Amino acid sequence: MVAVRFHCGHGADPGDPGVLALRRACPLCMLVAETQRSRAELLRKVAPPMRGRLAVETRIGAEYLWQCPRGHDRYPATVSDVLTGTGCAKCRANAAAPAALREAGLAFMKPGLKTRTSMTEQRLRTMLGERIRLHHRVNAVHIARTFFGRSEVWPDVLVPQLRIAVEYDDPGRSRRAHLGMKEASDLEKDEALAEVGWEVIRIRAGGLDSLGSNSIVCRTLTEPVVDAVVERMRALRGDAAVDAISIAGSAAS
Repeated sequence: MVAVRFHCGHGADPGDPGVLALRRACPLCMLVAETQRSRAELLRKVAPPMRGRLAVETRIGAEYLWQCPRGHDRYPATVSDVLTGTGCAKCRANAAAPAALREAGLAFMKPGLKTRTSMTEQRLRTMLGERIRLHHRVNAVHIARTFFGRSEVWPDVLVPQLRIAVEYDDPGRSRRAHLGMKEASDLEKDEALAEVGWEVIRIRAGGLDSLGSNSIVCRTLTEPVVDAVVERMRALRGDAAVDAISIAGSAAS
């Protein structure tokens, strides 16, 4: 077997005889970058005795013991599973418990929620708010499964009167956002919301492909794009439901 040294610094020791140096990152570093996370985040989640091994790991499918952020028992999972949101067994069981299921689908205000909101997402909220009445006291929805270890998700814009969430996706400066495993994560989030009666309308900008009938593909956010979002709401929930929250005189009424 040929010993390999990757450009990220992981892999075989450069002093070993016959080492093949590759001018690309190792598979794990590539996956971490694709999911817009860092190896430091993984090191904070893994059980302390395993941090040394994970610091030099190159394989995506390697299994480790991880710490549950809610203080439950440590649980085994692959690096890939942790990056795509698998929680511990107790968190998953709690999400499916009767008490949690009674709350599933309810929108609520998550105090102290810290998410990075882009200027475009703020524009989307403003433009949408000129057409329909937005509820400003909700920022999360309870779901019936775990998503990155939590039984809730935080869409960009929530319209709880219609049980519709609106997400804005673009590839960002890296040109990798909402692609690959991040796209798979977006779809899993949509499925989790669908399970509790919500629809997700995704604005797919900057060259991103459609993810289905609720995708609005565009180059950038414009007034016609936001009008198309409202029209999609009408197709999903009916004119009467959307008219009930429409703002008089708006372009979409």
